Amino acid sequence: MRRRHLLLVAVLALVALSGCSGFFGSQEVDPERLNQNASYDWNTSADGTIVIEESEYTAVYRVQNDSSFQVYTVDGLGRERSVPISAMRFRYENGSVVSAANSSINVTETRQRTTVDFGRNVSGKVGYTVPRNGKRFATPTLVEGGSYTVVLPPNTGAGIPFLSRISPGGYESSTVDGQQVIHWEEVTSGQIVVRYYLDRDLLLFGGLTGIAVIVGLVGTLYYYRQLQATIRRRKEAGIDLEEEDEDDDPRDRGPPPGMR
Repeated sequence: MRRRHLLLVAVLALVALSGCSGFFGSQEVDPERLNQNASYDWNTSADGTIVIEESEYTAVYRVQNDSSFQVYTVDGLGRERSVPISAMRFRYENGSVVSAANSSINVTETRQRTTVDFGRNVSGKVGYTVPRNGKRFATPTLVEGGSYTVVLPPNTGAGIPFLSRISPGGYESSTVDGQQVIHWEEVTSGQIVVRYYLDRDLLLFGGLTGIAVIVGLVGTLYYYRQLQATIRRRKEAGIDLEEEDEDDDPRDRGPPPGMR
């Protein structure tokens, strides 16, 4: 037991000295990861633009006279977590684009935040890429009170209840080059959430709904025919032969017993 404790202490000491855990401070992001190639929509007019793809998403955020930009996400317990960004680029207002390799920009990670440090106050747009999966996308509003645009992957959509979700409300939706574009003019909530469906999911859902309707109609028809057969057998057996007139008025039946 004592040897196990000593081994644990040694491992923690090595991790702390190497600075690789993120628990004891920040660490620089791998330059090769930051200098990967990616294309960004620098012409977007939104303060934050996210283009969702199957296995990753690209983000472009406006920077106004700031020396740094912080990126993070929120886990299921509401805790902030850093984001593994790659292919980082910065576009100055004059149109020039730089990477971490050919500029003084430094990117570091802690357990809670990924920080892009520009070295001085700058204005322009920062772009980066993040790996992802699934049909749900969520991000904190990194630009508070700003405008946002989210572009869904090709052959997907959002807007049908039970199959999708878009939060917050007050958005506008359009289709550009076959892709659904969701835009908020101003987002004051703390998070954007988009759950979407594949076009084939919609076809499958429509097919299952059609089958359920057909099964319901067949079941109703079967029940009706069984009921009619039961009524016919009762009549043939002489049961309930005297049917009351549906238009029978209780006032025509005379006074109650004992008052005649």
